[in-house]
Amino acid sequence: MTIAPLIFGGNVFGWTLDEQKSFELLDTFVAMGFNCIDTANSYSRWAPGNHGGESETVIGKWMDMRGNRDQIIVITKVGSDVGQGKRDLSRAHILKQVDLSLRRLKTDYIDMYLTHHDDPPTAVAETLDAYSRLVAMGKVRAIGASNLSVERLSESLEFSHKKSIPAYQVLQPLYNLYDREPFEKDLAAFCVRHGISVIPYYALASGFLSGKYRTKADAGKSPRGEGVTKKYLNDRGTRILDALDEASRITGETAATLSLAWLLAKPGISAPIASATSVEQLKSLAHAAQVTLSPEVMHLLDTASGWQ
Repeated sequence: MTIAPLIFGGNVFGWTLDEQKSFELLDTFVAMGFNCIDTANSYSRWAPGNHGGESETVIGKWMDMRGNRDQIIVITKVGSDVGQGKRDLSRAHILKQVDLSLRRLKTDYIDMYLTHHDDPPTAVAETLDAYSRLVAMGKVRAIGASNLSVERLSESLEFSHKKSIPAYQVLQPLYNLYDREPFEKDLAAFCVRHGISVIPYYALASGFLSGKYRTKADAGKSPRGEGVTKKYLNDRGTRILDALDEASRITGETAATLSLAWLLAKPGISAPIASATSVEQLKSLAHAAQVTLSPEVMHLLDTASGWQ
């Protein structure tokens, strides 16, 4: 599977974006030459009145109305709590949830099916056996994982290779200019070594790296603003924003564009996942695919965001 180097994060569909606005942004995204959308069966269960599956439903309606299913690479995930009260990667749960996702997406196959969160009580063998069945049935083209430790990822790859069954091809970790240590500490080198494509989520740290939140008063700018300012608005976060401001002066690019371009310059990164709630935002994000950062700017951003 080949994708353009930016993935639309579908967590906003059915949450901060209604159906009409979602369709507008998806149309714009595809018109700009991009083709991959990321969602999950649990999106956006956290919003008042939602139960999960809202994002898949929006995407399914859009593909059905546009007749473009064969042009879109759909990533969705399983394993989060969708009402069962726990994370679940059991065979029975996966086989049930894939059919619900297919129905909402109005399709008979998922391009990339991901483990959303680890479920330590469930053996790797059981989870991968379920995925193997889905690939054999044609319901899933390939598999990947999100939020796995390097130990669990390694165990999974070893089992797949030993049994000659489908293996994880993609890792979707938390990774951005602020959240560097969890991925860079051991997962980055592991993925490069094993040829695993990396598609980071929260590529803009929930919008913080766009420069949108600079004071506590900015928390009211969005539904997730309070959580963003609480986590990121500190000395390190301010230092990173200052470096992005300086990089913007040097390059003329926005902070959001620079943050994504920085990710794209890192070894093993195939495409960052980012969400947008306006056409203007989306165009700024998309522009990152055409931007190559100089060694000077990379050093500036690396130094300001360093964790070692």
